[in-house]
Amino acid sequence: QVQLVESGGGLVQAGDSLRLSCAASGRTFRTYNMAWFRQAPGKEREFVASITWSGFSLSYADSVKGRFTISRDNAKNTVYLQMNSLKPEDTAVYYCAAGATGWNYWGQGTQVTVSS
Repeated sequence: QVQLVESGGGLVQAGDSLRLSCAASGRTFRTYNMAWFRQAPGKEREFVASITWSGFSLSYADSVKGRFTISRDNAKNTVYLQMNSLKPEDTAVYYCAAGATGWNYWGQGTQVTVSS
């Protein structure tokens, strides 16, 4: 069992940066792939970025490529999402997810609001 707790969300202006963190419990964190998803009001949850357990393979949604960076620190059981050049369309609740063959564990989400 893995518990995930996101933090770092907030209200920022377009062009600003934020770094989200997701702290995981459990000693098996380093064996899980990790990801960030987001859900905007009235829209379905969508994939943002993922990182494999080793940290060697990263994947991004086209909408965030070049602006967002996912990383992990297995010693701290934490995954990060550095978000630069934020846009109003990035406004959403951001969720952290973990899993081995799918996304089995989810955090409660953190709100990111980008004003124009």
